[in-house]
Amino acid sequence: MKHNIIPLFIVLNILTMAALHIQVKEAASQTLALGDSNKTSEMPSVPKLLRFGLDMENMKNKLDPHFASESRDRAIAEMIFNRLIRYKPGSATQLEPDLAQSIPKPEIIYGKQVRIFTLRKGIMFHPGPETEPYEMTADDVVWSLQRSANKVNPLYSGDYSGMTVEKDGDCSVRITLEKPMSPTLFNSRLATYPGGFIISRKAFETMGRKRFEMHPTGTGPFMVENFTPGGNISLKANKQYFRGQPCLDGVEILSVPDIMERESFLKAGELDIIEGVPESRWVELMEQYPNIVVDLQGIGEVAMLHFNMSMEPLDDIRVRKAIAYALDRNVFLKCFGGRVARNIYAPVPADILIGGLEKKKVDILKLEYATDLGKARQLLEKAGYPEGFPLEFVTSGNPVYHSYYESIKAQLAQIGIDCKLKIVRHAAMHTLIRWNKNPIVVYIAWRPDADAILTRFFHSDSTVMTGDRPEVNFSHYDKADKLIETARLETDTERQIRLWGYAQIKILDHIAAYPIHYLNPVHARRSSVDYGHELGQLAIYPHITEKTDIRGQ
Repeated sequence: MKHNIIPLFIVLNILTMAALHIQVKEAASQTLALGDSNKTSEMPSVPKLLRFGLDMENMKNKLDPHFASESRDRAIAEMIFNRLIRYKPGSATQLEPDLAQSIPKPEIIYGKQVRIFTLRKGIMFHPGPETEPYEMTADDVVWSLQRSANKVNPLYSGDYSGMTVEKDGDCSVRITLEKPMSPTLFNSRLATYPGGFIISRKAFETMGRKRFEMHPTGTGPFMVENFTPGGNISLKANKQYFRGQPCLDGVEILSVPDIMERESFLKAGELDIIEGVPESRWVELMEQYPNIVVDLQGIGEVAMLHFNMSMEPLDDIRVRKAIAYALDRNVFLKCFGGRVARNIYAPVPADILIGGLEKKKVDILKLEYATDLGKARQLLEKAGYPEGFPLEFVTSGNPVYHSYYESIKAQLAQIGIDCKLKIVRHAAMHTLIRWNKNPIVVYIAWRPDADAILTRFFHSDSTVMTGDRPEVNFSHYDKADKLIETARLETDTERQIRLWGYAQIKILDHIAAYPIHYLNPVHARRSSVDYGHELGQLAIYPHITEKTDIRGQ
């Protein structure tokens, strides 16, 4: 006799989805219920809440903005905090004052480069669990920037080293650099890096770091109302925001890791914006639905393949070149489609950032490594591997990373290199590649300027495991240190750009890395959502401001 028994994992999945459905519905209608005693009273206005669905499973540092290293973290931090200066929403190049009244020009005082920022008056910090609202002063700005430099977050503290921040009156801040810095690099530190966010010193010192991560206190258009780590975040409008009261009453940020669930909630009108998938097929599918708009955020993130030169046989330049000649950027491109990805040929692509190396120059120098399987096999034979060799990689189940590694496996099989892939959790992959486990590392990242790319990926100080400030130099490359350092100190923009170009030529000539693509982050939204600005080329996430609105609600 057969029994119709439903497997336990199916029951659990159904219950989980049902609970999430209720959770989203409650977030959408949390203030609509009226008690019986109010039936005869006037119906209150419906709060205008924007519901944003994200995959927040891997958010590690809660809501401390100085640790906002991923796009999701920064999207949230931008709603709660401000900076001294910022890029105007919708612009990749137009800087404007934020907490500062103006953007000062550098002066040379006693042989050092100095910038003096005069702060806007009357800007109020949000109320905290243990602090009343109070007016921001120079003390908060100095403390915040000093905190960024004091190795609170070792990934970014080096960007603020050599920078002395001092109070120059209650409403003025003096920033002195031990070594001069071009406006391109200095402004990035304040306007795009996580360390540029200004936080409430009083709230932080009153609560301590752990509580502050749960109740961050800034000056932005929205303030934290509730936060469940790994779960949902409720933000409410800061009606005293210095740029004007927000159009929205609040923002509900909902953790929905599964893309199919995010799609379903968006189509049903239970979410207003969702994090999408960087695949042309996904974009085209979502565009078929009425009342849904798909946005490709600006220039996106750069995908590069890094050769671990500390491992055999990748320590042999002939092997690295053989692998490069066996790969085809257009084959990688097929994984994503031309709408969300474009081929790049240098670590700093010229059409994305100042200081990039143009493709025509890469071609002239024969550093493109255009696909040539015959040349690849010849190089392997000269290196002593006529039959190829095996390689083992760890990758994650993340669809983008997994697609790259599967494509590498298929392409290198053509020259006898047998790749074996081990799938681990996404966070575990990031840990393992920093433990020097992969002979070839695919890494996808956004960096705000040429110096950040070259320093973090190709300066010896950033070498994983062994560098003075280990970060993401997976190739163990150390031949461009002087060029990178000299370019960083160059204040003449044209000379600085040339130095960055020379550094990239060396990196490509030694084939420390193989640039592949830049990928456009994808978000989909209900057509009723109006960001209040055009999507700029710098943004890799939706920038929700005081002008963001939901039309027709």
